[in-house]
Amino acid sequence: MLRRQRQPTDQEAQRLVALSSRVPGSTDLSIRKIDGREVVWVESKPTSKRGALTEDDGKRIALAARWAHGIKKPLVMVLSTSGAAIDDGIAALAGWGQAAKAVSDCSGIIPILAALVGPAVSGPALLLGLADYVVATSDSVAYLSGPTMVESFTAVPVSSRELGGAPIHAVKNGVIYEQVDTAQDAILAIESMLDYLPDSTDELPHRSAPNDEVERISPRLLEVIPASSTGSYDVRSIIKEILDQGDFYELRKFWAPHLVTGLGRLDGRVIGVLANQPMIMAGTLDIPSAQKGARFVRFCDAFNIPLLTIVDTPGFLPGKDVEWRGMIRHGAELAFAYASCTTPRICLITRKAYGGAYIVMDSKGMGNDLTLAWPSAEIAVMGSLGAVQILHRRATPDEQLNLQREYEATYLTPWIAAERGFVDEVIDPQLTRPILSRQLDLLMSKREFLRPSKHANSPL
Repeated sequence: MLRRQRQPTDQEAQRLVALSSRVPGSTDLSIRKIDGREVVWVESKPTSKRGALTEDDGKRIALAARWAHGIKKPLVMVLSTSGAAIDDGIAALAGWGQAAKAVSDCSGIIPILAALVGPAVSGPALLLGLADYVVATSDSVAYLSGPTMVESFTAVPVSSRELGGAPIHAVKNGVIYEQVDTAQDAILAIESMLDYLPDSTDELPHRSAPNDEVERISPRLLEVIPASSTGSYDVRSIIKEILDQGDFYELRKFWAPHLVTGLGRLDGRVIGVLANQPMIMAGTLDIPSAQKGARFVRFCDAFNIPLLTIVDTPGFLPGKDVEWRGMIRHGAELAFAYASCTTPRICLITRKAYGGAYIVMDSKGMGNDLTLAWPSAEIAVMGSLGAVQILHRRATPDEQLNLQREYEATYLTPWIAAERGFVDEVIDPQLTRPILSRQLDLLMSKREFLRPSKHANSPL
């Protein structure tokens, strides 16, 4: 019979940290308090060889991860390293492997937060990809293969900043969630992020004292949706009207900006928000936005954060390039994340919800707990233009125009979906906040059975 491993006490952790400080290396390990929250802190020091990590450094990072996992406290990694120490040989690589394994074992159990305050080169840069949240100073760089190797392989000269500067990772690939000016600002950003997170997956995020009227009505939400179905608007204006005091902590703001993700509070409760952004690319879904959304959904699920999905999307981005790069697989990645999510889930359809994109944006069929819609919602297989061109391709232009109007009046409404149970309620937009708050009160006691298999084979 398997026995559960005994969890170490805080005093034991402190003693182990003290012992680890006697091991030589360029990495410091300690238990610190950030805004009253206890965290396991590991920091690479670029005092020798630009912070090159030896075998002992790798072991120390692994030690920090294992003890953070054991005492169920967040793990904070502050990185500034030139990579594995060359003169330490294969042992340095083995040490880093131990670190990567230990950090991976923490994933989904405790929050993993990383601050990049200098370079992160080669293998150690992958630690950024394992973290739940990464903040970087504007002068930091991270890459697996350096400029010299890139130039020798491609014959194209490139600088460190062009290859892996913080702006590149914030905009091009989403490795960095937030960019700041100084190392001190990075610590403050981690403090802000921790405010929304529990110590571990075994706890709920802290509920703060409500600082906003829960029954607050928002007349401005009546004017957000443009009269034209092709008109754009900033979905953040909806999010901020719903959340307490309009406070919204947006994550990965500059990567795939046509999908907005972030954290806030509703009646003091932490809530995750994922929303299409009609202001950019009309809110269509492509590969980066599907990856961004899937990662955020799984993050919220891991740390018991209720999820609000705001839908206004005409569909997936069409094109040969996106299909060749795996739009099917990455679209399925977003669908899979929602389907396996057990945290309370509410879907709010504000305008367009078409086709496959409607499905993967946490539709009723994906198993959400509640689907709400505004009267402006358009829930259909496709828009009127595409539908008429397929169904009435031989009609004259004038006839097609009349048929489009008829299609919009008949099908592009939330009432058919509500009649068939695919929408639970069509609500007055200005009452969105109080309705969401009341529904969230009911859903917080939700329980679901976990799947019996070792793990699912998600379409990564």
